[in-house]
Amino acid sequence: MIQYALKCNSGHSFDSWFQSAAAYDKLAAAGMVTCAVCGDPQVEKAIMTPRVRPGRTVESRTSVPASRDEVVNMATPSVDVEKALSELRRKVEDNSDYVGKDFAKEARKIHLGDAPERAIYGEAKPEEARALIDDGVPVAPLPFVPSRKTN
Repeated sequence: MIQYALKCNSGHSFDSWFQSAAAYDKLAAAGMVTCAVCGDPQVEKAIMTPRVRPGRTVESRTSVPASRDEVVNMATPSVDVEKALSELRRKVEDNSDYVGKDFAKEARKIHLGDAPERAIYGEAKPEEARALIDDGVPVAPLPFVPSRKTN
């Protein structure tokens, strides 16, 4: 696994894990890496500082922080974001119909009144999403990849 610091064209910065550098390249080339904040598919790797651990000595292996203030929990911000995204995902999945790759077609039908009005979510190619927006169909990107449900 590899973690990359990423940045979208709107300037949002976020981190994401990938199976490998090649996996990131493949997903990015397919347009499947999107901004965790705004859903922008124009994402690139940001400059990262390497995580270098200092050499371990007997003293550093046995030392204990003198106070609680010396302990820094670097995971707290991402844990809060992950909790918020998890809650959002749960609400979307509990209150919407998953239409999979037919999202653009189904959203257009609902907009035109050819299908019953209801909340839906699914997958759309960037050009399909742009066409929906250009035609005034109210859609928004989700900050997560939808679960692929089977009927």
